[in-house]
Amino acid sequence: MRAANTPGAGRTGHVVVIGGGIAGLAAAHRLLDGGARVTVLEASGRLGGKLRSGEIEGVPVDLGAESMLARRPEAVELAHAVGLGDRLGPPATATASLWTRGGLRPMPKGHVMGVPGDLEPLAASGVISEEGLARIARERELPPTPVGEDVALGGYLAERLGREVVDRLVEPLLGGVYAGDVYRTSMRASVPTLFEVAQSGRPLTEGVRELAERSARRQDGPVFMGIDGGIGRLPLAVADAVRAAGGEIRTGAPVRELRRTADGWTVAVDGAGGTGGVDGIDGKDGVDGMDGPRVLAADAVVLAVPAPAAARLLAAGVPAASAELATVDYASMALVTMAFRRTDMASLAEGSGFLVPPVDGRTIKAATFSSRKWGWLRDAGPDLFVLRTSIGRFDDEADLKRDDADLVRVSLADLGEAVGLAAKPVASRVDRWDGGLPQYPVGHLDRVARIRAEVAKVPGLAVCGALYDGVGIPACVGSARKAADELLGALTATLRPGAGAGERE
Repeated sequence: MRAANTPGAGRTGHVVVIGGGIAGLAAAHRLLDGGARVTVLEASGRLGGKLRSGEIEGVPVDLGAESMLARRPEAVELAHAVGLGDRLGPPATATASLWTRGGLRPMPKGHVMGVPGDLEPLAASGVISEEGLARIARERELPPTPVGEDVALGGYLAERLGREVVDRLVEPLLGGVYAGDVYRTSMRASVPTLFEVAQSGRPLTEGVRELAERSARRQDGPVFMGIDGGIGRLPLAVADAVRAAGGEIRTGAPVRELRRTADGWTVAVDGAGGTGGVDGIDGKDGVDGMDGPRVLAADAVVLAVPAPAAARLLAAGVPAASAELATVDYASMALVTMAFRRTDMASLAEGSGFLVPPVDGRTIKAATFSSRKWGWLRDAGPDLFVLRTSIGRFDDEADLKRDDADLVRVSLADLGEAVGLAAKPVASRVDRWDGGLPQYPVGHLDRVARIRAEVAKVPGLAVCGALYDGVGIPACVGSARKAADELLGALTATLRPGAGAGERE
């Protein structure tokens, strides 16, 4: 029998989780709850992936995602489980605008991801022209448009409702989620409730109105939640909970090779990696190789990494899945965070910020008035006003070649034109998320199904993350739970209680 790579194997064996973003950490947390022993390997020097906290002028801020959908429970449940329940809170204001047609216009109500169900608030907003409104009204006269197994959201909506709705409403809203091109994005993957309406052949406006009414009846709390101190606290709290439960976390530990063996897996790691407070590697703990790449033995592996890394690690053992993963595109973007003196922001427009339709040709794609949106941020910096802009989308990344100072300059120029901002920031920073958001083109769900089918053929292997089940935080946590539960079920069936890697019945 081959011993586990470190002492104290879990009741259901040893699982190596590759990737220390929120999906990988959530998987580790779930696996530990199920009795497994867990090692998390993160290639970079920090945890959290696209959830990241930082500071500007001594004030804590989010440098990645800043909120999570509260209507879907997984992320809120995880926050409670790791001791952040009392820090959860909704935005202080969620009233957003659209910067289009030369001014800020209110985001119309009664829509589903920009698709209108009620023309009255849409007309009052001034976002859509009279001709565009008339085009939407004519949708009832059109015969049903077949959607088949999937369809591009933008093309379908343009055919049914006209391009104005797509360009002025759907594009900026969906762009905020995927940083993608709505004319290439899968309706089935990105807005499944809308896809169901399209499949029924009913008029879209009628179906959307019913969806909006149903959602309003279900409202029993806020749509979104943040965390006092920033959403970036969530992965760090999950990591602390993983360590407290006996899990090991190593940063600076890129995985060089993943290999299936007769009774488990070997995971070759370049470098020793930092353990973040857990007992480290001293060359005496059963990890092979003291000076070169280390090799860990595991009963199972969770891959919670972006598609390029997953494709590389699966190339030898699961080539069909690797080939599918190699086709996934990613969008890059930058976040420009600026701190102003609060006294200079008295005339700033009301609301939590605004979105910008790409059709208007601006550089920034959105602006968030963070100190107004989050009460904790206002209280943390009472003399400062924090504001951030986002730049870049899929196939619209030329501006990302600018240096940081230029991105700040163009952000200020757009803000000046949009809201009359003339003040200069007392501090600024630019955070770039290269290849940060996977794209969901037509056929994406079928691609995911093919990847998972190939992975399922290999015992003790699971995948999770933003690529598979949605890019939002709850979707990533749900994806992680699914992967962990699949492995726990399989390990329980194949390992006797207390066994480690290589110690099967």
